[in-house]
Amino acid sequence: MNDLSLGMLFGILAAMLLLSAFFSGSETALMALNRYRLRHLVKLKHKGAIKAHRLLQRPDSLLGMILLGNIFVNTAAASVVTIIAIRLYPDQESSVLIADGILILVTLIFSEATPKTYAAVKPETLAFPSAWVYVPLIKLFYPIIQFVNIFVNLLLRMFRVNIKTHSLESLSKDELKVIIAEAESIMPPRYQKMLMGILDLESATVEDIMTPRNEIVGIDLEAPIEEIVTQIKVSSHTRIPVYKKSIDRIIGFLHLRKVLTLINHDDFDKQLLISLLSKPIFIPDTTPVHSQMIKFKAEKIRIGLVVDEYGDVQGLVTMDDLLQEIVGEIITDENAVRKQVDGSYLVDANITIRELNRSLQWDLPTEGPKTLNGLIIEFMETIPEAGTSIKLYGYALEILKRDEMAVKLVKFLPESH
Repeated sequence: MNDLSLGMLFGILAAMLLLSAFFSGSETALMALNRYRLRHLVKLKHKGAIKAHRLLQRPDSLLGMILLGNIFVNTAAASVVTIIAIRLYPDQESSVLIADGILILVTLIFSEATPKTYAAVKPETLAFPSAWVYVPLIKLFYPIIQFVNIFVNLLLRMFRVNIKTHSLESLSKDELKVIIAEAESIMPPRYQKMLMGILDLESATVEDIMTPRNEIVGIDLEAPIEEIVTQIKVSSHTRIPVYKKSIDRIIGFLHLRKVLTLINHDDFDKQLLISLLSKPIFIPDTTPVHSQMIKFKAEKIRIGLVVDEYGDVQGLVTMDDLLQEIVGEIITDENAVRKQVDGSYLVDANITIRELNRSLQWDLPTEGPKTLNGLIIEFMETIPEAGTSIKLYGYALEILKRDEMAVKLVKFLPESH
């Protein structure tokens, strides 16, 4: 190397620095690749993605090759710098130290920080082309890499890490929720909420989404026939439970399509009404939502009564309620949660905790009371007066309206959590 001119030596040094930048940047780029997007590109037959995916399946070989290349070029660069320093300043003993210091600074800026930062921001730009380079290099230096990896794998096994069984970890439900929540720029909010609803199906039970017992609208057979006919005509529901005095004494469900053409006949009476009823279906309150959807579909029914462990009716659930758990606000009352100019929210206290959490991306507890009203009453251990302000599990709110039995309207203060 002593026979080479200074121009050649500086050229070799520049080449070593570029190679060092390549090894450093490509390492960061390959490790920073989004593995799920990479899988998608592999399915699309992207050649660079296929090679990168294969390399990442054996990270020990890939990193061995990168480190081998980096060590070689950095050592070579240090040797070249030493020769240049001696050539330029042969009489100064400190010239080599100064040159090494300059090399460290140049390497840090141009061969480490800059390429690694670029690779972290745009990993695919560097990762896919570099994969084409690493595949033949790994084959060429395979014996050396494997020799080094023998000792590496032995050390890793001491920490109970087996490279051969290394695989891409699956996303948890909470991690997937974070990804969906952050996809706002490419996905309309209503679709985000639908996906959130699907993810919550596994943990939701029919008790979480049922219409409470006190809100069930039904037909009491003990009422006069005229009153029953009027109730049928003005009903906004297509299926109505029919009972005697109490919902606990249900007889069946009436489909209005079967009765609307008959109620104006002179011979229409309670016996004819009873003959049109379908058998009541009872659903345990702990039944998962997704299981009940399957049962409704298999048995071709759309409505059932929710009962507790003692057989007492707790509420009513329909196929629409189950679908609403997925599609959310598309069929729910948009006025249940209203954002104000100051950033606060006016919330109907009858809204379920699950729907409130899904609408505002909050984390109010869903175990226990199912509605906001129930959660407030449990927290306060009383029905608070209008004007009362509390901090409910980290969320500041004010009671705006109430009646003798329940809270009706609340205001969540801005930045209350």
